[in-house]
Amino acid sequence: MKRVEVLHYDVFTMTPGKGNPAGVVLNGDTLSAAQMQSIAAQTGFTETTFVCQLNHPIPRLRYFSPEAEMNLCGHGTIAAWTALQEREPSVELGQVIETKVGHLTIETVRTRKGTQVRMRQEKARFLRFDGDLAPVLESIGLQHQHLDERFPVMYGSTGNWTLLIPIKRLEDFLGMQPHNKRFASVLTQIPEASIHPICLETYMPEADMHGRHFSATQSGTQEDPVTGTASGVMGAYHVTYIDPLSDGKRTIYIEQGQEIGRDGLVEVTANRQNQDWEVMITGTCVKTGSLILDI
Repeated sequence: MKRVEVLHYDVFTMTPGKGNPAGVVLNGDTLSAAQMQSIAAQTGFTETTFVCQLNHPIPRLRYFSPEAEMNLCGHGTIAAWTALQEREPSVELGQVIETKVGHLTIETVRTRKGTQVRMRQEKARFLRFDGDLAPVLESIGLQHQHLDERFPVMYGSTGNWTLLIPIKRLEDFLGMQPHNKRFASVLTQIPEASIHPICLETYMPEADMHGRHFSATQSGTQEDPVTGTASGVMGAYHVTYIDPLSDGKRTIYIEQGQEIGRDGLVEVTANRQNQDWEVMITGTCVKTGSLILDI
């Protein structure tokens, strides 16, 4: 039997108990994929990040939900990068990490608000939803009347696919009831996608958009409190479909988690590079403890 320490961080907040909880394991190279999956299931966090190639100039990060390995996880990356800095604060880390979607740049930003971590995501991709929207809406407890039809329903990805559904009113988010096991059958174009309703009304005056994130069928969780990758997609969606930006750079603030008491805020920068949107997310996190697991 092997004993493993899982560091616990709350991300996109500096208040313990808010934001998105993430687990970090620093000795990923000593674990098999099956052991990683077992640890993620035991922690119950939406994602647990395993740092491999720990002493290599380019660490490799693997992300596991309780039931499946994920390609990329924004809040898990920020938590892991913070853990690496705290492990050896005198060591200057590089600015590249390896993930399943490729090599991504990452950096530490020190501001008057505190230390933030900024990471680049995969270039934004969109695919127009083509199917019957009624069962999709029903799977999260909504009807067609809740849609904000000024904007399109789109699949989007900066590392993981999610379905962006624009909603008219912030109050409609309170009554959402996800039936995650239905998602794979109603999302026929991309069955592995999550569902991410969005809105232009917000709770926080500094936020530009509000969202909730309902986990994909295969993930083993119901709701991700504050998502980095989906927030990145929201930023690219905003400059493409809501307030189009033909060139240049824009910073957008995304709030999430209010409905489940885990308020968080993500800074998203979308930068036009030729025909692509390059997306960066920035956030803070706080360490709240650790778990010791036997596997």
